[in-house]
Amino acid sequence: GRHQPIGPAMGNCFSTADEGLPRSKANHATSTTGLGGAGTARSARAVLDKHKALIESSSGKGAAWILLNKLDAEGQSHLFSTWPALGSQDESKLQLIEQLLQLDATYSSGGLLGYLQNAKLLLQESREGKNPFDGFAPSVPHGCNLKYGDKDFMEHEGMGMDEVSKAGFVLVAGGLGERLGYSGIKVALPTCLLTNVCFLEYYIQNIIAMQKDGAQIPLAIMTSGDTHEKTKTLLEENSFFGMAESQITLIKQEKVACLIDNDANLALDPKDRFRVQTKPHGHGDVHALMHSSGLAKKWQAAGTKWVIFFQDTNVLVFKAIPAALGVSKQQDYEVNSLAVPRRAKEAIGAITTLTKDSGEKMTINVEYNQLDPLLRATTYPDGDVNDETGYSPFPGNINQLIFKIDPYVQKLEETKGVI
Repeated sequence: GRHQPIGPAMGNCFSTADEGLPRSKANHATSTTGLGGAGTARSARAVLDKHKALIESSSGKGAAWILLNKLDAEGQSHLFSTWPALGSQDESKLQLIEQLLQLDATYSSGGLLGYLQNAKLLLQESREGKNPFDGFAPSVPHGCNLKYGDKDFMEHEGMGMDEVSKAGFVLVAGGLGERLGYSGIKVALPTCLLTNVCFLEYYIQNIIAMQKDGAQIPLAIMTSGDTHEKTKTLLEENSFFGMAESQITLIKQEKVACLIDNDANLALDPKDRFRVQTKPHGHGDVHALMHSSGLAKKWQAAGTKWVIFFQDTNVLVFKAIPAALGVSKQQDYEVNSLAVPRRAKEAIGAITTLTKDSGEKMTINVEYNQLDPLLRATTYPDGDVNDETGYSPFPGNINQLIFKIDPYVQKLEETKGVI
């Protein structure tokens, strides 16, 4: 377990991976939709004016007119500059307008315009080679090293088992199993070919086994448009694998717009110019969903003390969660990041404490390709090297987190989960 005080890098904005980094990557599409210049902008203005009544006939009414004008001013005129004359394909135009309104409502930090402005800033910083850790000195994080099964581990596991009835579990399960050659959702994959028990059943059975004295431990599952209905069906067809239906909450993440280039132009679908391409928002969405759904506050009001986040295909994590929870209780950690031994320069992110001269400090994941040059440029001239244990002193990040619920809810209130 590693100490990770709640800081400015808990979530991500429009990334497809690597939540917890102090920078994000915009979703890029492979579309080759053409973009125009000043002439296109002038024609787009005329197109909007001629379509004002149609635009305001959408569900957004006047708000739709304002949004499209703001998008035009933001350099997104290619979205409508090639529209045919009024009266031709009006239903398709309304389809695009409704999608833009939905995308605007989905992004909680400034709407679609905020998303684009943030994307432009991050893309600019990337082009300029800006170091996201500039001014920070890295050091080995404070933590507790446990060896599975030894006396220290068992003592912490016992502490954790006393606390687990006060915990809520959050499964991040928005992905499909495409990279594994599987057409279904990853949580439906078997954990073992002998038993054919799927990941979701395994997780639920572990949570049920940890319940004591009639307590019902709540489980939230973050789904996506790709996985929501399949996850719901898997649960219903298997009677929720023995868990009470009331214990389980599905929170669905929405998709966000893809960008076509480093100028953050929205990508239109090459097969449908009246539809913006979209992609899942990334695992960092879970915090915004815990806030917007009201679930974090609901759990807090019900007496939950801890929130445990785990990933969709890691059966071994439940062997460590009780002991890690015991560490959180004993050390009074606000955030505890489970980590694994990591060889120096191994291709896995590393939990690292970063400190500025001002005293500002955060303990976060630093990607392996950033860690070694950061160490060499600051406090460790030899870079990322193994110590006497044969491993790097900077442990490997596996994205399994335990949050103390009170400071977590407070941070969600301050940020709406977008950090």
